[in-house]
Amino acid sequence: MGKRSAGTMVKTRNKFQGVGNILLFNWHFYLLACIFIVSSLLLSSYYFPAYLKLIFILNGLIVFQLLVSLFTSYFIYDLNSLYDFKLIKASTKKMFLANINAGFDETSEILKQKFSQSTLIPMDFYNPENHTEISIKRARKRYPPTDENLQISATNINYTDHSFDKIFLIFTAHEIRDFKERLKFFEELKRILKPDGEIILIEHLRDMPNFLAYFVGFFHFYSKKSWIKIISSAELTIFKIEKINPFMIQITITK
Repeated sequence: MGKRSAGTMVKTRNKFQGVGNILLFNWHFYLLACIFIVSSLLLSSYYFPAYLKLIFILNGLIVFQLLVSLFTSYFIYDLNSLYDFKLIKASTKKMFLANINAGFDETSEILKQKFSQSTLIPMDFYNPENHTEISIKRARKRYPPTDENLQISATNINYTDHSFDKIFLIFTAHEIRDFKERLKFFEELKRILKPDGEIILIEHLRDMPNFLAYFVGFFHFYSKKSWIKIISSAELTIFKIEKINPFMIQITITK
């Protein structure tokens, strides 16, 4: 629970925006948990009183996990200045940049400030037939894409070879659930990247810290091994892997 997709394009963020968006876009998880807790207490009280203590313990664990996931999300997205993107070095050099999102973009305006002399193209590969996450649909309804966002296909990016100096994938690539589509996506990124260009990938991981924070929600993420495999399969090179915090990494990818 508490899964995160990319967020809305904003210039300023309020102090609870990150965790607020998680609640807004994933409210069905929390509603189902509340229904289960109330139903189990009522049923056990009337029909299984001998198991009432066990039900209380189980429900306590559920509530604890929900609170942990929300606090962790608040720590990551709102309290810890994640959106300063300290590992992404600002530059006044004139470059051609792409910031690719999965239908919900909150980072393009921030990147424009870091690369004030560059041209940045926000791209949106969201396809409702392939990318079926309900949280993305709610995010798009709440924050409709701007006219600035260029609609693309994950498997066919309509730009010529060697176009971009940098390509940013911030909480984005994991939304492509099919391996073949994800591989083709990275092959397209390689094609449109300049020979000396970089791809910046930022993601949560399917690992123990994210399991402790999000429980079964951590299955929505991919392991470091999976990212290494897809990057290698696309014949790209990992230049650097850096830990942003205990829950996510930044991978710098080159040709």
